[in-house]
Amino acid sequence: MAQNIRNKRLDDLAAPTPQNTPASVSAPIGSLSKAPGVPTISEEAQGPSADDLTSAFAGNPALVSMIQGKLGSLVGRSSGYVESLPPAVRRRILGLKGIQEKHAKLEAEFQAEILELEKKFLEKYKPLYETRAKVVAGKEEATEEDVAVGKEVTEDDEEEEEEEEEEEQTEAADVKGIPEFWLTAMRNVLSLAEIITPADEAALGHLVDIRMSYLDTPGFKLEFEFEENEFFTNKVLTKTYYYQEEAGYGGDFIYDRAEGDKIEWKEDKDLTVRVETKKQRNKNTNQTRIVKKTVPQDSFFSFFSPPTVPDYEDDEAADAASDIDERLELDYQIGEDIKEKLIPRAVDWFTGEALAFEGEDDLEGDEFDDEDDFEDDDSEEEDEDDDDDDEEEVGAGKKDQAECKQS
Repeated sequence: MAQNIRNKRLDDLAAPTPQNTPASVSAPIGSLSKAPGVPTISEEAQGPSADDLTSAFAGNPALVSMIQGKLGSLVGRSSGYVESLPPAVRRRILGLKGIQEKHAKLEAEFQAEILELEKKFLEKYKPLYETRAKVVAGKEEATEEDVAVGKEVTEDDEEEEEEEEEEEQTEAADVKGIPEFWLTAMRNVLSLAEIITPADEAALGHLVDIRMSYLDTPGFKLEFEFEENEFFTNKVLTKTYYYQEEAGYGGDFIYDRAEGDKIEWKEDKDLTVRVETKKQRNKNTNQTRIVKKTVPQDSFFSFFSPPTVPDYEDDEAADAASDIDERLELDYQIGEDIKEKLIPRAVDWFTGEALAFEGEDDLEGDEFDDEDDFEDDDSEEEDEDDDDDDEEEVGAGKKDQAECKQS
């Protein structure tokens, strides 16, 4: 179940409601105040421009921080609206809150039962996943029964392609399993394709299986099994996602943190960093030396070193939290895509068939774009009609002129 990451900085914030917004913005009856009229406003009396305010704020970060703090302290405060209601109405509101609390408990119970149901069916899926892993690794061949079912659910291809497969079958008889099965499948999942670099592909080519299991506490674990390779010594790399013990507002589980295995890289094979070499010259002796510096670089394997949740109570950490929040959300989304999309339907991602279903939501947006295009076409047609009318008027004018000459 894919859940949104909740920004802990916003935990205490409330959406605008009659409780935390002014009950009225008009002046009280009988007040001498009145709205300013046009004669009372002049260009000379106007305040500073937006550019002036922007410059002032940019040059005074302390002022910005103070204003933000004042505004933040106002959010969620009662405006007195609910308190001003008659006692009978307030009593009914308290009753609705009690009903809502009962609903929240049922939502939490619903999510807990769904989790137990997912665990139950994962045990039923496991034998299928184990067989799939053996076929991919070349430890077993697919059974005739499974092949027959696969033919039934696969669309019929042209006979020429079948003949080509028969000719190539003898040449590929020595191929073990399905080479680069998981790498190919992962490259078809958008969120994964964006973080896989060309350098990563050589290492991911040794990936033989991806598994998922639930924790005893709320959360799940992903396991990536590799065959022996020249990049690292780990046979299995794991990534574990933890949820908070208490359910969220809608009964959903809330992401808490993630932990990954430390990759035991072989010498000079770390794909998450690169070595920069620079020459430095001594100003006094004029001698040169070579300085090597290790700097991070983009890699899928950084997935196993997830960002940590910042401490929002620390002002300095809160200021830099926006970038970390985006990284946390991306990290969690990747984990959910592996759990919910890649593992259950790996062969469909390998063949690319899953991409047809992945784009269904985008089609709805395309329909709206087409509607805009039609509007443009209509406007063009109207312009053409206007041009035709203009031409007719010009033609009529010339005709009148000609008639005048004849007279």
